[in-house]
Amino acid sequence: MRNTVTLDNDKCLGVRYIACGEKDKEYTINGTPGNALGAYLDGGIVTVYGNAQDATGDTMNAGEITIHGNTGDAVGYAMRGGQIYIKGDAGYRAGIHMKQYKDKVPVIVIGGTVGSFLGEYQAGGIILVLGIGHENRSVAGNFCATGMHGGVIYLRTENIPKNMPSQVSVTIADKDDLNQIDEYVSKYCEKFRYNRNSIMDSSFLVIRPNSNNPYRQLYCYS
Repeated sequence: MRNTVTLDNDKCLGVRYIACGEKDKEYTINGTPGNALGAYLDGGIVTVYGNAQDATGDTMNAGEITIHGNTGDAVGYAMRGGQIYIKGDAGYRAGIHMKQYKDKVPVIVIGGTVGSFLGEYQAGGIILVLGIGHENRSVAGNFCATGMHGGVIYLRTENIPKNMPSQVSVTIADKDDLNQIDEYVSKYCEKFRYNRNSIMDSSFLVIRPNSNNPYRQLYCYS
């Protein structure tokens, strides 16, 4: 059984590194924590009833973070395991330097929209942007997937983000792609009380590194 910690706004407002490196505890936060919430999280569980600031889940290794609001820039920076669920929007550079190793696959699910440089230098893991309430527009900002050389990004939209690099490919999600994200969409909908069928019946774009024109040629010698 996990030990539980509850922090109200007078104990968490602007406080950095809450749950840093936590393995076993479960945090309930009623307010707005500061930067680097759940940095190096290694199995703990964090739920925020409010917004979070920058670098949520920085270098997170395992566990789960749920934000019942929005989060700032660089959510999931260098994330290498665990899952982050954000009800609303995320700022710039979400998922920058995400990576994975064998069965450790980090996942970020963003319910609203996300700023520019989504998945910058992404080397692994899954980023899923649902764009709920923004169905007739692009759900990601400019320069999405710049430097991406691993992992996959799913966008619930038919609008390709502006200034996409040539080193990635953009396709329409097929049945296999949708099967890959179904568990994460279902979990998001359970957490935030959305209709799973209405979301999964939508069109998704899938962004992956372009094997015919890979970024790795820019960074290393063969």
